[in-house]
Amino acid sequence: MNKHFFRKFWWIFAALLILTGTVTLPAPTGSEGAYRVEAAPQRTTQTAGKEPEDKTSRAEVHFIDVGQGDATLIVCDGHAMLIDTGDNDRGTALQLYLSKQGIKRLDYLVLTHPDADHIGGADVIITKFAIGNVFMTDFKKDNKTYQKVITALADKKLKWSVPRPGRVYTLGGGKFTILAPNGTYDDPNNASIALLFQNGDTSFLFTGDAQEEAEQDILENGLSVKADVYQAGHHGSDTSSCAEFLEAVDPDYAVISCEEGNSYGHPHAAVLNSLRAMGVSVFRTDEQGSMIARSDGTKITWNSAPSDTWKAGERTGSGVQKQGAGTKGKGAYIGNKNNGKLHRATCEKLPQKENRAVFDTKKEAVDAGYDDPCKLCKP
Repeated sequence: MNKHFFRKFWWIFAALLILTGTVTLPAPTGSEGAYRVEAAPQRTTQTAGKEPEDKTSRAEVHFIDVGQGDATLIVCDGHAMLIDTGDNDRGTALQLYLSKQGIKRLDYLVLTHPDADHIGGADVIITKFAIGNVFMTDFKKDNKTYQKVITALADKKLKWSVPRPGRVYTLGGGKFTILAPNGTYDDPNNASIALLFQNGDTSFLFTGDAQEEAEQDILENGLSVKADVYQAGHHGSDTSSCAEFLEAVDPDYAVISCEEGNSYGHPHAAVLNSLRAMGVSVFRTDEQGSMIARSDGTKITWNSAPSDTWKAGERTGSGVQKQGAGTKGKGAYIGNKNNGKLHRATCEKLPQKENRAVFDTKKEAVDAGYDDPCKLCKP
């Protein structure tokens, strides 16, 4: 048999296979069912010398030294939040601190409660910076400090609101959850706004001056308070940081914002002992001044070493002792009934005896409406 026979046989055999459906030939190019060759998947290449883009949020938490008061700046991905503003005489210094950090706008201003050592500088901050949201507690005070804040807000046409527990707000790539207040309280300290700021796996807890009653309410609302960094409630007072609350927070670090030689004796020994027993590293503005904690979403680093003194304050009215007086506690502060000014008992500009209102502590005086500090003795 010649080659022509084999070629003829092959074509007959192939035709039989096609007719029986055993083999399907591809449609010719250009027909409706054209055979397609899928392109090979492209590989993602990295330009030599370039690192992959880092999407991790970076946050800084500035615990600002404002003496016997609170002021905390949180910056995350270029967005900023300020929690409290220190006392009446700290507004301008706080303004300069924020400006030095390049802050021109605050996404949030949180005024935890209306005590002067937390909102005293707010009128300056409200006046000098653009502000997106203002959060305040609904506890109101009938004194000059509170009225200055309300007037400043009105002048800037800013409205304020009381944030509800459980609400979550974003700050750059970070977020914060409102934890308190959880009810109506007779004490402004317990009415404090509390919040938990989180950046990645790191967290920071702020409770204002919330005392044990409010701490228990926070625990009962079921929201997590677990935090790496805890700003000790009420400046390290033993009215706050109760054992059950501290156990739930379980912090690695604690920050105590207070003034050296303050008349309240902050921080109190009981709180320091509890923190020490838990192995918590403590930072203090009375010893170290302002400090910064930086979070990359995974770990927290500090710009200073923690305190190693474990030294408690003394409830002795030591602010008066700074002026060289022997007075301790009773009668340490004098209010002027005529103009509302507050003086130290050793001030050279005390009013006449009939116009004096005498107080043992500065807080008592401020709560009574004497919240305009004398510029000479700086109470």
